[in-house]
Amino acid sequence: MFKSSNFIRYTFPMVMLAALSACQKSKPEETPKAEETAVHADAVEFTTDQFATAGIQWGKIEPRALSGAVTVNGMLDVPPQNLVSISAPLGGFLKSTDLLQGKAVRKGEVVAVMESTEYIQLQQDYLEQKSQLDFLQEEFKRQEELAKENVNATKTLQQSKASYLGMLAKVNGLRGKLQLININPDQLEKTSEIHQTIPLYSPISGFVTEVNANIGMYVTPTHAIFKIVDTEHLHAELTVFEKDVLKLKIGQKVRFVLANETRERTATVHLIGREISEQRTVRVHCHLDNEDTNLLPGMYLTAQVETGNRETPTLPDEAIVAFEGKKYIFTTPEGASESGRMFKLIEIKTGIHENGFTEVITPQEFSPNAAVVVKGAYDILGKMKNSEEGEEH
Repeated sequence: MFKSSNFIRYTFPMVMLAALSACQKSKPEETPKAEETAVHADAVEFTTDQFATAGIQWGKIEPRALSGAVTVNGMLDVPPQNLVSISAPLGGFLKSTDLLQGKAVRKGEVVAVMESTEYIQLQQDYLEQKSQLDFLQEEFKRQEELAKENVNATKTLQQSKASYLGMLAKVNGLRGKLQLININPDQLEKTSEIHQTIPLYSPISGFVTEVNANIGMYVTPTHAIFKIVDTEHLHAELTVFEKDVLKLKIGQKVRFVLANETRERTATVHLIGREISEQRTVRVHCHLDNEDTNLLPGMYLTAQVETGNRETPTLPDEAIVAFEGKKYIFTTPEGASESGRMFKLIEIKTGIHENGFTEVITPQEFSPNAAVVVKGAYDILGKMKNSEEGEEH
């Protein structure tokens, strides 16, 4: 029979061994895991299969000569001398016209006939005062002759002269009014025929853009009855922001597209405004290289003003990805090889875009010789975002 102390001494180690054995048996066996994608906030690692499927290619930011361009908005317009408003200088009633919007008119063509009793009164006053002028002129000459012979008083000569010059001023004023309403004063003197109506002529050739009166309507001198525009000399009026004005020079080429077209047209910078508006913009006047009479003033356009070639750091367009309103590129984390499968997301700014290449502005700490993904960037971005969504769940 064993003593109790010997029983404890030999039994306790056996119990501990049995317990350890039981724990080892209850722990599940670990099986080797398949290669997984490692995900971080701004980095992702591809498996070998994922890397091969995406067709990812490495490259570097390279300097390239791009044609600098300023993108602006604007509209087609005409010079002030190519847009006229026709009105009746002394007012009156519109008796007749056959103008409609869009109708072509020639310079000197009668566009309307006006009538008013004022025209009649004006012609009557002119004929009467012209007759008085002739009388006063002869009287003044007679008084001059008498003055030479000391027959009349100086005062009489001065009164005659004042009467003559006063009437001359009135007649000249009436003569100017007659010419203003297209009545020939000389012809009126010869025939003494008073006209009840007057014609309105077009001062330019062009197209009618507005008709603001109807037959029988009374119009005031300030009322624009018609508007006519000559579209042979349209120009592009650009609105350029203050920050871009110093990049512009007279003679630079402009490429623009109308809002309702895909065809690209060209123009040349002709004048640059010298005043900044309240919106911090400047007007730039450009002449079209090829005139087109089918175009109309007021058409909106988007233009690019070529400011000259300059060498700038660039990447192919497909190397740059856009996400949530920002632009990014993928590079290799520090210490990783260019042939590796680890990618780091870097935010950048972009500039000039031309012929499949875009100017890139990288953070100050970014090495200009760092490897950059030039093909397959969107596949990497998609994998990164999918992985992040999976972690959230």
